[in-house]
Amino acid sequence: MTSDNELTDEELIQRVRDGEDEITDVILNKYKDLVRIKVRKMYILGADEEDLIQEGMIGLFKAIRDFDAGRDVSFSTFATLCISRQIYTAIRLAGRKKHMPLNTYISIYDEDFQKEGGENPLDTMLDRERVEAIEKAIEEDLSPLEKQVLDLRLTGMDDREIAAVLGRDIKSTGNAMSRIKNKLKAFIRRSL
Repeated sequence: MTSDNELTDEELIQRVRDGEDEITDVILNKYKDLVRIKVRKMYILGADEEDLIQEGMIGLFKAIRDFDAGRDVSFSTFATLCISRQIYTAIRLAGRKKHMPLNTYISIYDEDFQKEGGENPLDTMLDRERVEAIEKAIEEDLSPLEKQVLDLRLTGMDDREIAAVLGRDIKSTGNAMSRIKNKLKAFIRRSL
């Protein structure tokens, strides 16, 4: 008798579709390291690694659920795409938080902060204003595709990976990245 580990992904998925729900765990275990690799690759400052792993596992579960063996793609490729999209979506949604907690403010009158060798609160405020201006320019000047490409590039993905996640060809993602660079350079020149 063949063990579950000797079966192809497609055979395992067929067994899940035939009602053997416990086989889902076999597939999840088989691909959990891929999820961890993707999380490490897309990890961003401030994000909780365990949350991103959970999102990646959700993407893997969706891949198991939605895989169509009749397509010209392997389950491994499809799973990689689903995992990346799920993690990317989670990161994108986390980045949309409009309101920072009130306890992150710095008073420009805080003499104790200045005496302790901290950065000048006025400089901190100006730096925040510059960052907000760049974020506003990105929001207003970039197309939806360009925003997605930029977000994925900031996670460390290359053009090929970005194209796979967005379902685009490599040339269109490369062209979008060129437009992004030109727009940001123009914004910076205008700001100086």
